[in-house]
Amino acid sequence: MNSYSRSVLHQIEVVITSIMDIIDGLTEEDIHNRPTASKHSIGELISHMTLICRADALIAGGASKEEMNTYYSSKSLNTLGEMREELISNFSLLKEEVSGMTDDMLEVETTAYWGVTYTRFEWLVEIAAHLYHHRGQLHAMLVHCYDMDPCVPMFE
Repeated sequence: MNSYSRSVLHQIEVVITSIMDIIDGLTEEDIHNRPTASKHSIGELISHMTLICRADALIAGGASKEEMNTYYSSKSLNTLGEMREELISNFSLLKEEVSGMTDDMLEVETTAYWGVTYTRFEWLVEIAAHLYHHRGQLHAMLVHCYDMDPCVPMFE
């Protein structure tokens, strides 16, 4: 694995660790809180984050909209423990997949079902950005809507 991929995976691991630390500070009751009626609950947002490493890797591999709908509908995460396990499992799968990629493989462009085209390396960066984005949303929900500061470092 090249040093760039190793560095991006490290940043993904940083965000994964902080998400797990936030999860560890929540109760099962907290996951039902929904600060905005038409938006995700805390649990729904965490559940989404747990799937990002695998889902975005599938999209990067050319999965169709139908295949992604099937993937998402096959997942039902109802407890913090299930969400934590899924997060760890999907990150492990991503690490394994990326560690087997050569530089040439990372330069291959793939197009998502909605039309955006990135190299596999860019998809890896997108996974990091996607996770950091939603972790920020979760942190803001907890702090500003529920006065629950998780006191988790957001960066190294």
